[in-house]
Amino acid sequence: MGLFNKASSKKAEKTVYRMIVDRGNGFYSWNGKLYQSDIVRACIKPRTKAIGKCVAKHIRTSMVLGENGPEKSIEVNPVINIRFLLEEPNAYMTGQMLQEKVANQLSLNGNAFVFILRDANGIPAGLYPIPAAAVEARYDEFGDLWLRFYYDNGKNDVIRYTDIIHVRDDYFGNDLFGEGPQEALASVMDTVNASDQGMRNAIKNSAVVRWLLKFTSALRPEDMKQQAKQFADDYLSIESDGGIGVAATDAKAEAKQVEPHDYVPNAAQTSGQVNRIYAYFNTNEKIVHSTYTEDEWISYYEQAVEPIAAQMAREYTRKLFSRLERSRGNAIVFESSALTFASMKSKLELVQFVDRGIMTPNEVRSYLNLVPIEGGDKALLRKDTGIFGENPEGVEDEGN
Repeated sequence: MGLFNKASSKKAEKTVYRMIVDRGNGFYSWNGKLYQSDIVRACIKPRTKAIGKCVAKHIRTSMVLGENGPEKSIEVNPVINIRFLLEEPNAYMTGQMLQEKVANQLSLNGNAFVFILRDANGIPAGLYPIPAAAVEARYDEFGDLWLRFYYDNGKNDVIRYTDIIHVRDDYFGNDLFGEGPQEALASVMDTVNASDQGMRNAIKNSAVVRWLLKFTSALRPEDMKQQAKQFADDYLSIESDGGIGVAATDAKAEAKQVEPHDYVPNAAQTSGQVNRIYAYFNTNEKIVHSTYTEDEWISYYEQAVEPIAAQMAREYTRKLFSRLERSRGNAIVFESSALTFASMKSKLELVQFVDRGIMTPNEVRSYLNLVPIEGGDKALLRKDTGIFGENPEGVEDEGN
């Protein structure tokens, strides 16, 4: 991970944060590897995909002198290198893929880190997600904050905090880091895992011994196996000729049925534990299974997606632009809306906003998954509307 090497830190105060990473493959059992759980992955996937679909844009707002005095001017992606940085942050992924990776790291750890690679002039030239196993915060003698990242291969890097986009969730106890879900979910994940193991054992035991033959005389092991096989062939096989449900043995053996006593959790118990995990990730069964209504998705979007998109926009802005650049109206926004998932009826009702100047034709077309049209970025206004109290041009006064 030498790509991220910037400098070595000085001896100072430090805080270590342990990350949750996916190490190894195989059957999942609760041991802190949250991403290997199908329930956890199903919970975080809707938010991850929604954050990935947000479109990052560079917006510059300034005041210009117009015909009627100072007017606000809004430019979208005015700097070409910032536009390409947001669309293609590095050679390995697009902006959407980077945002999804950040969203996954945030859900599993309560923290997500992106390294800002700058050129010789200090201009951002690349964005790289940091796959750290642990993070250590340090302050040097000048009071500057540095983060030391430890990786699975045993290497580590020290990076100045001003060169890191840091997104946090459940920001409470620590001054710098958010809190991950591992402690909050430990007990419920143990319970869910125990339920899964109970069902697996019950399935396995469905094919174990159901009858016990007790022989009254000593037999050689091979003779006992032959007698047991003969009993199974005669009375337990589906193709048995008996067909009357009655088995008989001679005086040499006593047949006794063995009743299994496996504990299998009922559906209500299992559902209750799963719903606790859903509640932690602020989701529900309808969101996970994509059976939500329009209002249900809007509620989920406003609670689980929009706050993260807003935090990412502010963090990108303050780390990619200096204070002087921000004072001149430069900002990063992540454009998305719950209307993207609205029903076709609701989308068609947006047409009434076009002739009132609230939305442009191309904005409405984007929600309908249609390509932009020439001239569609201009706001339209109906000719029979105007400022209240004024007589619109071409409309006669009824009193005259």
